[in-house]
Amino acid sequence: MRVAGIVAEYNPFHNGHAIHIEKTREPNGGCEATHIVAIMSGSFVQRGEPAVLTKFDRAKAALAGGVDLVIELPLPWCLSSAEGFALGAISLLNSLGCVNVLSFGSEVGKIEPLQKAVTIMETPRFASLLKYQLGLGISFAEAQQKALAEIAGTTAASVLETPNNTLGIEYLKALRNGDSPMELFTVQRQGSSHDSMTPIGNIASASYLRTLLFSDRLLNTLPYMPAGCAAVISKAAKEGRVPTIADALDRAVLSQLRRLSPDDFKALPAMSEGLENRVYAATRKASSLKELEESIKTKRYPLTRIRRLIWSAFLGVTKEYTAKKPPYIRVLAANERGKEILSVAKPTAPLLYRASQVAKLDEECQRLWELETRATDLHALACPIPLPCGTDHTTGLIKSYD
Repeated sequence: MRVAGIVAEYNPFHNGHAIHIEKTREPNGGCEATHIVAIMSGSFVQRGEPAVLTKFDRAKAALAGGVDLVIELPLPWCLSSAEGFALGAISLLNSLGCVNVLSFGSEVGKIEPLQKAVTIMETPRFASLLKYQLGLGISFAEAQQKALAEIAGTTAASVLETPNNTLGIEYLKALRNGDSPMELFTVQRQGSSHDSMTPIGNIASASYLRTLLFSDRLLNTLPYMPAGCAAVISKAAKEGRVPTIADALDRAVLSQLRRLSPDDFKALPAMSEGLENRVYAATRKASSLKELEESIKTKRYPLTRIRRLIWSAFLGVTKEYTAKKPPYIRVLAANERGKEILSVAKPTAPLLYRASQVAKLDEECQRLWELETRATDLHALACPIPLPCGTDHTTGLIKSYD
């Protein structure tokens, strides 16, 4: 058995994801994985918004697309920077104790340029240059690239220009910091680029597919998905679970944020340099989420970071969560091969299959579970037909996508 780990959001699952899985299984020149486990975001995603489908529908789509085991990445790490997102996901793969290789997509398609960047980024000189660049008032991403370029040149630093490369670098950092034995395998991204609004062949970006879904053009998305995934999303649409609309939660979010103090905002992950005062002032005036986001963002604080802060404040995510590793491994879905993975796993954290197990876990696990279930219940209000509370309690282990 050769188990590959993938970190994903599948928001929604598309043909590009299917190619990644195909290459991960490929026996000749590929990763040669016999089994695949995916660490998948839950109800909210790293770009700072509700996932377009429920996590349960996305877990079904993952099985339909070729994943064997789906583990939920808990909310605090979903709403983190690329570094926090990667740390949480890699920690979960390490915690399973049976994953042989990390497989991820990248624009560069090679491990070596990413490893070179990581080695430089862990030096004192890079840290000093990064601090200097941040002092100029630019964004963290731009500061990183400029610091790397000064040491290694613009060609080496160009790996930081694209999001999948950037995440790949954070995966490598997390693996090094965790002294992980996992091997590395990367698949070069094919077709349209990240966030592209122009499909190439039968491959479209998740951003483009979400745009179609938000425009009530479900049928136009289906050619860009594997047949089983298309069936999952079609059923979800018929039953009123897709697409979720963040605007449906506008006033609920604003209402909660207006109750918070500057100290409450200061406790949020990645809050620094007095940004809490800017956020607090904006919440007293804004009449919509869009207005709130636009009034806070600056060149230094890009929109995705602001969105993560807003949803963290609304959902109750604080720094105390991401200062640690995820304390449990929540299994969302497993087919027969997925069950084989679990049978050889040597978990260093509790495996959680059903809600009834939570009562036997420690206080830290119970507190995270309560946060997660609250986020799921609030996400349910963004569905076209709002779902009732409690789906984390009533949805058992998903075993197939039918």
